[in-house]
Amino acid sequence: MQQKIMILGAGIYQVPLIQKARELGFYTIVVSYQGHYPGFALADEVLYLDTTDAEGILAAARAHGIAGICTTGTDVAVRSIGFVNDQLGLAGISGRAAEILTDKALMKEAFAAANVRTADFRRVTSLAEALEAFTTFGAPCIVKATDKSGSRGIIRVDTEEEVAEAFAKAKTVTAKPYLVLEKFIEGHEIGVDAFIRNGEIVLLLPHDKLVYRAGATSMPVGHIFPCPMTEALTRDLAEQVRRIVQATGMDNCAMNMDAFIVGEEIYVIEAGGRCGATCIPELISLYGGIDYYGQMLRVSVGEAADFTLQGSSPCRASLLYLEKPGRLLAIREERIKELAKRGIQVSFDYVPGDALPAMHDGTDRIGQVIAPCADAEEFRGIFAEAMDCAKISQA
Repeated sequence: MQQKIMILGAGIYQVPLIQKARELGFYTIVVSYQGHYPGFALADEVLYLDTTDAEGILAAARAHGIAGICTTGTDVAVRSIGFVNDQLGLAGISGRAAEILTDKALMKEAFAAANVRTADFRRVTSLAEALEAFTTFGAPCIVKATDKSGSRGIIRVDTEEEVAEAFAKAKTVTAKPYLVLEKFIEGHEIGVDAFIRNGEIVLLLPHDKLVYRAGATSMPVGHIFPCPMTEALTRDLAEQVRRIVQATGMDNCAMNMDAFIVGEEIYVIEAGGRCGATCIPELISLYGGIDYYGQMLRVSVGEAADFTLQGSSPCRASLLYLEKPGRLLAIREERIKELAKRGIQVSFDYVPGDALPAMHDGTDRIGQVIAPCADAEEFRGIFAEAMDCAKISQA
């Protein structure tokens, strides 16, 4: 009998996961609230539910007799996945781990209890508390909404006036009654993706970031594999990940982590109980020669999975984005095909006639480019070629 797998989310980051599930022979049940999402057209069955509605998703999962539940590239669905796994005895992240990893305040408190090296922080429920923490830590600091991803509600502050502005702004995007204020760390920012299987770290891949700054918010727009690391840093990274696993209880799931290298030490900023976005699964597959989407799906239904790297091919990826709003007039398909002959993957999230957003946070992408490439200057040229695959008018 064909196994049923439930995939939470139908957005651009879930599309490759849905496609891979179909390729592997799963019956795909895609869950999302209604909207213009590309994953709906790829699903065997669509359920119009909010992915944060854990009880509703559990009822649907029971009714459909699913073998597993999965997502990628988004934090908002992780709690529902943990809840369903607990209730139905499915493989994958637990409800408690999901709760900790989707709330930056709970996460940081768990890190502190397990001696994970992280920035000084404080949970704050009022502007007065935020200002007190800012005075204690000293500038610069970061104000964070605790329940958002994609750099939303995350703002650097250097003055008390900026603390007040950031506090008010972050409160508008969070459902929580509190924020986090933490000391800004000066260092080299990296990303880390890992997979935890039966309590063991079976995959651990650091990667450099491409960062775009919009006002007071910096956001990752791309990633670079490999990330050069000394032996001391490699050991410290593995130890910090081990402590995160201990702190959160995460297991049988992907992990995405943001960190800073300071000297020969790793400082953990935050971690998520799912694979990273911004082309990370594709880069892991390209770099290591493994079918990362496929392995994630196999784990979610309790099947054997293999995360052994088959190689180490340098590669880079970036979101495609605009500094000013525009409109997509045409996509030059022939140019995309020519780039594909060089192993360069270019795709756009919009169709001709669509209005295009300016880049303010991680949701404002207009497409992506992935390339087997080790050189920064070469990749800048590839990015320009990818952008030239679209004809865009800008305001």
